[in-house]
Amino acid sequence: MPDFWENVIRFPRFFISATLGLVFTIIGPFLNLLRRPQTTIIFIIVLISISLFVSLTLKAMLNLDT
Repeated sequence: MPDFWENVIRFPRFFISATLGLVFTIIGPFLNLLRRPQTTIIFIIVLISISLFVSLTLKAMLNLDT
C-alpha cells in the first residue's frame, strides 16, 4: 500500500513535466522563426490574421453586435 501512495504523489510531478515538455516541443520551432526579422514580421502578421478571423467568425456565429 505505501507504494501506491508514493505513485499517487509522483503523478502530479510527472503530469507537470510532461505538459511542459509538450509545450516546449510545440513552441520550439516558432521560436526559431522569430530569430530572423523577416520571418518575425510574417509570423506576427499571420498571428494577427488568425486572431482577427477567429474573433470575427465567433461574433458572426454568436450574433454579437460590439
